[in-house]
Parts: sequence; structure tokens; C-alpha cells
Amino acid sequence: MTEPSAPPRRTALDEVHRSLGATMTDFAGWEMPLRYASEREEHQAVRTRAGLFDLSHMGEFTVSGPAACDLLDYAFIGNLGSLRTGRARYTMLCDERGGILDDLIVYRTAEDRYLVVANAANAGTVLAALRERATGFDAQVADDRDTYALLAVQGPAAAGILARLTDAELEGLRYYAGLPGTVAGAEALIARTGYTGEDGFELFLAPADAPAVWQALLDAGAGDGLTPCGLSCRDTLRLEAGMPLYGHELSTALTPFDAGLGRTVKFEKPGNEGAFVGREALQEAAARAESAPPRVLVGLVAQGRRVPRAGYAVVSSDGTVLGEVTSGAPSPTLGKPIAMAYVDAGHAVPGTEGVAVDIRGSREPYNVVALPFYKRER
Repeated sequence: MTEPSAPPRRTALDEVHRSLGATMTDFAGWEMPLRYASEREEHQAVRTRAGLFDLSHMGEFTVSGPAACDLLDYAFIGNLGSLRTGRARYTMLCDERGGILDDLIVYRTAEDRYLVVANAANAGTVLAALRERATGFDAQVADDRDTYALLAVQGPAAAGILARLTDAELEGLRYYAGLPGTVAGAEALIARTGYTGEDGFELFLAPADAPAVWQALLDAGAGDGLTPCGLSCRDTLRLEAGMPLYGHELSTALTPFDAGLGRTVKFEKPGNEGAFVGREALQEAAARAESAPPRVLVGLVAQGRRVPRAGYAVVSSDGTVLGEVTSGAPSPTLGKPIAMAYVDAGHAVPGTEGVAVDIRGSREPYNVVALPFYKRER
């Protein structure tokens, strides 16, 4: 007999989302807002003004203790030992074969304390791997998924809006850095990070404080056009910014080198004599990538109006399969359908002609372009 699945979890802002008329969806075991009204308008709000997101479905884990740094250097592919207190780093969790189990961000919040933020769908995998890999290290791994709500303010007006509500010095807060402070009177970790391609902040705070802080942000940003935003526009924003999504551009079938993210692998680390899970396999993957590059992740821009979806074949003019689309959507910023796809290295150069996407039996012409599709002015 099949066991009934657990009901989706709800964030501390669930009632707020419903009161705003959000279309809710089941995402990675959570009921989350997909959109409030128009995902295109929400997308444009982030690009031109500011958007407010509930990201409380993400997984947070605290790693602490005298050997916390050594544990993270062993567990992840990056060099976390060189990470200074108050800074953050993008890294990956790989298996012994070098396959990507998750991509995530690690914040160093104190000398012997780190906050690991994982994708919602992979949170259980990350927690299990950290606890297994912690054997022999003087470090503790705490599941803090119920400790935090996570809000994000993203867009050109984000800094000005948040500055009205916080005592933190935002002006000197660099990208991929975080500091403790208060937001609308609530204690928070304020990080200058995001997944939209825009300037912005992610706020880690107690779930009980989330509704009041959400409303305070909306009130403070009313004159700037701050708009509640759902997961749908977050996906088109990250696609335009060329940011990979786990389960699409990243998976256990790919190593970081296959995904064009070999720069995240650090073979030289100060602790553990450089040992980390997947090291040998990743050294082999690095050698393969250097001698015979595998398929390359590229951008595709439609010449027509038909939208590609993940799994669609990328083909040549004679129908030869060149690769596969990983993500595709209409781009509100470009006004055309766009996609990311892995294609044979010989067809990965921007400007390559004769490339099409097979959309339900029709070969739709696409232009190969360099990623990202969109890059904000700094």
C-alpha cells in the first residue's frame, strides 16, 4: 500500500500571500506563491524598481565548532577556509563521482560558525551529506530550517528601500557579504545576495517577525513601486541573468566542469591536506574538459516567437542533434523567447549559424549567444 505523501509545508507568510490573491503552487514540498497578478509585471518591477520575495522554503543549516572550517572544506568543492567573517561564497556539494548534489551559498557568520543555504528540493540531501561527512571533525551540524524565514528585496531601488528600515550600514556592504542588523525592529542577518541579476538583499530572520517585516518593506517601498513577486518571475529573472538552476543546468549527471563552473572547484585548500569528497573524480573531469571539452552551456535567442522548454532537442539544419535545452521562457527584457542549452562544443561559439530547436516537430531557428542574456549596469 502506498504511503500518503505529507501535506505541503507553509511559510510564516502564507496568509499574507493568500490575502494578496497569490496563485499558490506546490514547490519542493512547500506551498509557495507562483505569482500575484502578472508575472511579466513582477519581472519588470525587479528590473526597473524593486520586488519583494518570500524565499522561506530554502534550507538553512548552521555548521559550528573548532573544526567547522575543515569540515566544510572537506564536504564542499570550494575553499571555505579563506572565507572571511561576514562574507559569503557560492559553492557546490558533489558526490564521490563528482556529480553535483546541490549548488548553495555558505556565509561565515563568526570565526567558528557558518550558515549553509541550500536549495529547497535538495535540503534533505545536503543535511544528510553534511552529517555523514562530519564524522571525525570537531564540528556540529544543526538543522535550522525552522529557525529562519527568508525575505529578498531585489532591484535598483532595493538599497534605498531597505535603508529606511535598518540600522545596518548598507552602503559599505559588498556583494556576497552579510552583517547582523535590525530591519523594522527585527533582528536579521542582512546579506547582499540574490538570484535575479539585480542588486538586492536577502534577510534571514525569525519566522514570527516575517509578516511585520514584509509589511514594513511594502510600506517603505510604496513610493518606489516595490511589488510582491512570486517564483515564476524569479525563474525568468535568473534565466536572463544566466544563473543555473538545479535540476535543469545542474544535476548529479554533471560535474562542475561539465556545467562550465570548473572555477568553483578549488584543489588547493589549507586544511585536510586538500582532501575533499569527489576530488579524484573532479581532477579527471578537469583533465577531460581541458583536452576535449564536452557540451557547453550557451544562450539561445529565438528568431521567431515559439518558446523552447527543458528537454527540447537543439538541432542543426539537417536535423542532427547538437544538444538539449535546459531552461526556456519568454524574456520580458529582450522581448523574445530565450533558452539555456548544452550543445556540442563545435556549435557553442556565439554567432554560430544553422542552429534550431525542435519544438514539437518544427525546427525553429535560434541564435547562439554568450551568457548572460542580461547584465545590470553597475
